[in-house]
Amino acid sequence: MSLWKDFTTGIIKENPVIVLMIGLCPTLAVSSSANDAFGMGIAATFVLIASNIIVSMVRNHTPDAIRIPIFIVIISTFVTIVDYVIHAFDMELYASLGVFIPLIVVNCIILGRAEAYAYKNNVISSTMDGLGMGLGFILIITLLGAIREIIGNGTVTIFNYQLLNLGAGYQPALMFIMPPGAFLTIAFLMAAQNKWLKK
Repeated sequence: MSLWKDFTTGIIKENPVIVLMIGLCPTLAVSSSANDAFGMGIAATFVLIASNIIVSMVRNHTPDAIRIPIFIVIISTFVTIVDYVIHAFDMELYASLGVFIPLIVVNCIILGRAEAYAYKNNVISSTMDGLGMGLGFILIITLLGAIREIIGNGTVTIFNYQLLNLGAGYQPALMFIMPPGAFLTIAFLMAAQNKWLKK
């Protein structure tokens, strides 16, 4: 039951984006389309799970005074792997995400979970925590990207597969694929989450 709680906490009750409100910089910056948002979500989740596992494995051998630099070295190793893989297999996504791929190193979600959870818990619990937090991040950032793309473009495309097209008659609200649209959309998602949690 505890492992299930570790997994589900990050998806709903402590969703990193719309409840804890961490990792907002990449969330707002790359969510102008569902494809870019989903790509960032997958990349960050891989780094989150892998770094949680390694931090948990070395926690008993990590001096408390230098734990943060050690966490950053671990995280940056997995970010480098992600950077090279995306560069090799999806140049379009790599160009869209740009500097936000290497900036995963200092993403508050990943560093925060390493410090607050993985450093204090065993490998299995830390893996489930990373999986839940990562899935919560993927769901919200992709939903944010899809909403902004629908309103701003009239389409939703993930990995070159068009999931939705409102047609030529639709008049897009271009503001939604610009920065103000990101803030408006995430505000409505946070309001909906707050209302739902209160029930």
